[in-house]
Amino acid sequence: SRDMTDDLLFTVADHVATITLNRPAKLNALTPDMAAALIAAVSECNTSDAVRCVVITGAGEKAFSAGSDITTLDGYATPWDFRNRDDYCDALRACRKPVVAAVNGYALGGGLETAMAADIRIASTNARFAAPEIKLGWIGGGGMAAGLTYSMGASNAALMLLTGDMIDAEQALAWGLVSEVVAPDALLARAQAIAATIASRAPIAAETAKLNLRAAHTMPWEKAIEYERDLQAICFATDDAKEGRAAFAEKRAPVFRRR
Repeated sequence: SRDMTDDLLFTVADHVATITLNRPAKLNALTPDMAAALIAAVSECNTSDAVRCVVITGAGEKAFSAGSDITTLDGYATPWDFRNRDDYCDALRACRKPVVAAVNGYALGGGLETAMAADIRIASTNARFAAPEIKLGWIGGGGMAAGLTYSMGASNAALMLLTGDMIDAEQALAWGLVSEVVAPDALLARAQAIAATIASRAPIAAETAKLNLRAAHTMPWEKAIEYERDLQAICFATDDAKEGRAAFAEKRAPVFRRR
């Protein structure tokens, strides 16, 4: 984050944190230093009451991220070290606050996995998505198959994984990989607007909703519903829920405090 590298920018304003992958000359390819900075940024988001939603994007007009900087991949002493690396996709998935990805230009390999680690994806018309690892002799390792299959279905995921070829923003929208496609100059503002809306909602409810969405994907049906009810009970007992009920009764806007 701010303490670690200029290649990743982290700012907070009006309860929205913005994380910018900032190596535009290298298509925002991620280095181990950037992964460490992302881990630090997510840690701050998780512990700060000032952050209620997160936007992640890439600097410049060409790329969200081209994934791992391949020149750094030979720096691991053993395959086991590579296997146990600090992974930037794991880092973003560990964010407890809702995350909106604003995908401008290329989202390739680990860049695509990073976008899929977000909860909501918005793309610009010039966005391009690919899992190109197969062209180089390997496969993705940051959640590629799980993310693609979950978002677009088995056949579409297989088409991307096995060819390594790019799809454009319209195809990504049709397959469900992204929620909206907007003009490049409107992308960040749209992502920030979605984040601002989420940030205006009850923060604990938003965080439990994120847990609930993940549980809906990973838990058996009956257990997912049982867990949802547990989460609802926790939310219902918060001061913010009491405030929400009072505001409804008094016909005014609620003031939420993440309490």
